[in-house]
Amino acid sequence: MSADGGGRGRGDDADDTDGPGGSDADDGSVLPDRLREYAVSMAGASGGERLLIALAAIALSILVGTVIVVAGGLIATCRTPVLTVGDLALCYDPVAVYDRLFFGALGDPLSGGWSPLNAQFAVTLRETTVLIFTGLSVALAFRAGIFNIGTQGQLVVGALVSALTVLWAAPALSGTAGTVVLIPLGLLAGAVGGGFYGAIPGVLKAYAEANEVITTIMLNFVAVLVVRYLVSDHFQDPGSQAIQTASLPEYAQFPALLFDPRLDFSLVALGFALAVVVGIYYLLSHTSFGFDLRTAGLQPAAAEYGGVDSARTVVASLTLSGALGGLGGAVYVLMILGKFQTGVPSYGFDGITVSILAGNNPIGAIFAAFLFGVLQSGSSVVDFATDVPPQLVGVLRGLIILFVAMPEFFRLVGRRITPEDRGPAAAPGGAADD
Repeated sequence: MSADGGGRGRGDDADDTDGPGGSDADDGSVLPDRLREYAVSMAGASGGERLLIALAAIALSILVGTVIVVAGGLIATCRTPVLTVGDLALCYDPVAVYDRLFFGALGDPLSGGWSPLNAQFAVTLRETTVLIFTGLSVALAFRAGIFNIGTQGQLVVGALVSALTVLWAAPALSGTAGTVVLIPLGLLAGAVGGGFYGAIPGVLKAYAEANEVITTIMLNFVAVLVVRYLVSDHFQDPGSQAIQTASLPEYAQFPALLFDPRLDFSLVALGFALAVVVGIYYLLSHTSFGFDLRTAGLQPAAAEYGGVDSARTVVASLTLSGALGGLGGAVYVLMILGKFQTGVPSYGFDGITVSILAGNNPIGAIFAAFLFGVLQSGSSVVDFATDVPPQLVGVLRGLIILFVAMPEFFRLVGRRITPEDRGPAAAPGGAADD
């Protein structure tokens, strides 16, 4: 072996060869390598850079969506086209569609006499409030390296437990005292119910090595079916044809404050959601439990070597994740529905998207939930204010979510590719790891 050959292996020689076995043979790996490089670069992106990327992604999704709306408008048939050029008739106006999708969800803030207390903005904030909890639920588990796909089931269980607990305690209280006691009691009950249901897949993963993706997905179906049986056979409201419990008294529900009570939105509930965000942020960033959780999610081997009890961390993180999902269910009952009824919307599954949009950051979950709330609320405005089919509106909403989520997805992948370059996280009491 030559003296200068000690630092070169056969792989290095192959890389320098332009013929067979050289760089031409590696052409098939160019795309994966570029994706890897992109993921690694996204992992190091600052908050400002990520914001610019998100705005650019929204702009690009609107551009692609405009092309789809125009194409659909040319294919469709209508009595009064918005534009006619020769034999071509355009049935859908893309400008009007996106105007209704975004500004309609806010209640037309550019119009005269706009009030932040308008009905459509209340719908947007209502959706945002519940999605903050489900987004936090998924994000916290992801930060621990656990894929909690069962937030929907945990939300459903928490919602039922919250409703039954409040109905049980309500006869003993009334008025302001009832509000002060029953709302915290309902929230606590929802958190306990969701936390218990989240602990089940946690125990299965920690002590039976069961895959949490499979168990949490299966437990979603179990929750829906068991809850349906319990309500229909044991807690059914005798005066209703729907499968639901009796209605909660007004004093046991979140007060509307500035908004019309008929809008099913409460600033108190939104304020509570924001307080929970701050609490989870502090827990992850400034406590030893949060440090263990983040380290276990980023560098499991290093965490184990450093003395972190991985089994306990798994159970604790899924229990807390389930409790957050259960809080979302309690808020759904105490603010929106005023009772428990089967057919709960898919807030838990939407929370997965919210978490990805937020980059699993608790503070980011606020903005991601608001964007998702805008899209959900705006979609209903587009449905009744334009002739665009609901299916096409769903495509446009999905495009926005996809374009915004993909950079954050690559960032999360990049953080797992090169954890050693970033360090596990700040020590307890240190800066947050976003």
